[in-house]
Amino acid sequence: MERSVQHCLQAAFFINSDHPDIIALVREIIKGLETEKEKAIALYYEIRDRMRYNPYGVSVVPSYSQASNILNRENNEGHCIDKAILLAACGRAAGIPTRLQFANVRNHIGTSNLEKHLGTNLMVFHGFMEYYLDKNWVKCTPAFNKELCDRLGVAPLEFDGENDSIFQEFDGEEGGYMTYEHYYGTFHDFPLDLFEQEMRTYYPQLFEINYVKGV
Repeated sequence: MERSVQHCLQAAFFINSDHPDIIALVREIIKGLETEKEKAIALYYEIRDRMRYNPYGVSVVPSYSQASNILNRENNEGHCIDKAILLAACGRAAGIPTRLQFANVRNHIGTSNLEKHLGTNLMVFHGFMEYYLDKNWVKCTPAFNKELCDRLGVAPLEFDGENDSIFQEFDGEEGGYMTYEHYYGTFHDFPLDLFEQEMRTYYPQLFEINYVKGV
């Protein structure tokens, strides 16, 4: 395994895959599973549907975005970055290399009310993650839980451990999909400073109304 890939097995500040609560959850989910692909798929569906998607819980307080704290939130909710961080931590705890990716997207589901405040359908710093499986990086997006997708009449994103799973259907009747307009690249851990910088650049009004916690 390449050194750069091995690095993606290591715990980090936000992806704290060595936390006892993360390890305990992963052991429960992957019990009896043998292959890395089986484990990756099981972890994906657990995190996708374990937490409800909520785009309103945004914070620049570092501890807020640690995987262990995301897992233990009382409201059991998180936005796309939260769920990508948590899944990345679970993957590393299972012995599977993971890394984060971020992009600016349009036609992001479940954000119609938020878009009214933003004045745009461009969602900045949409988060997803990648597993390293069978010598390939495979993308997946655990953000949108099945319950939300059913309510919106949208097919939930499935993941087979072999093909990228990032294009979310936006409207069941029109068949539109999210479009990815800008990639920020891959990251070993959550780049909080870059996230805050981009939020301030694109959505300065959110800081004025205290939408972003901890500023």
